[in-house]
Formats: sequence, structure tokens, C-alpha cells
Amino acid sequence: MDVPAHEIIVVPGVGQPGRDELRQQCYDLRVEVFHREQGFSVEDEFDQYDEAATHVLLRLTPSLTPVGTIRVTRPAGTYYKLTRLVVRKDYRRFRFGRELVEFHREWVRQDARAAGQPEARIHCHSQLYVRPFYAK
Repeated sequence: MDVPAHEIIVVPGVGQPGRDELRQQCYDLRVEVFHREQGFSVEDEFDQYDEAATHVLLRLTPSLTPVGTIRVTRPAGTYYKLTRLVVRKDYRRFRFGRELVEFHREWVRQDARAAGQPEARIHCHSQLYVRPFYAK
């Protein structure tokens, strides 16, 4: 199985160039998977954390086609919360979900160190049927 060439990027923060377009790509992926594929309400997909969250995007290269995303929040400022992980159905066989989770974990470590924290707690918010995926 040849894994397509791809990159994982952190969507720029508030006021930085490219933020709105890249963040919209993350949102579009979430609507595609959670709403269209899985039937969840689109109104429930977006919440008060989206604006301040760190969004991570996995896209194919060189086409820059978005195929996966994950969101990182710090709801209480004391822990990190992994949420809204999606990968387009046709690309799940390439283990991009696992790659996004590993990228997220390393990003959290670096962010915690930069804030002077020797370690960071990560909570996961997901659907129950994918619990074994996160347990790995």
C-alpha cells in the first residue's frame, strides 16, 4: 500500500495570513464526515471552542487537497483536549488518523514545554466505537 505524499500543518492563529481559508478546509472536512457521512447535526458540529482552538490539517501534496483534520482545545487551561478528528473515507486505509493523533501529541508536548510545563495531560473526546483506536 503506497501512502500518498502528504503534509500535516498547524492552521495559523488569529490574524495570520491563510488562517480563514485553512480553517474553513478543516470545517468542510468535519461537515463531510460527521454530518453527511455519519448523520450528525451540522448545528452540533461547531461550538464555542472553534475560534480559539488549534486546528491541524492533513493534506495531499502537491495538490494540497485536504483529507484529514484534528482540533486541539484547552477548555480549562489545565489540560489539552483532542477533538473533532476526521479523515475522508477513501483515505482511512493509509492510517492518517493515527498520524494526526501522533502529530497532535507531539504538538501538545512542545506547547506545554514552551509554557514551562514539564508534562501535559491530554483528554480525548470521541465516539465510543472508536475508543480502541485511541487506546492504541
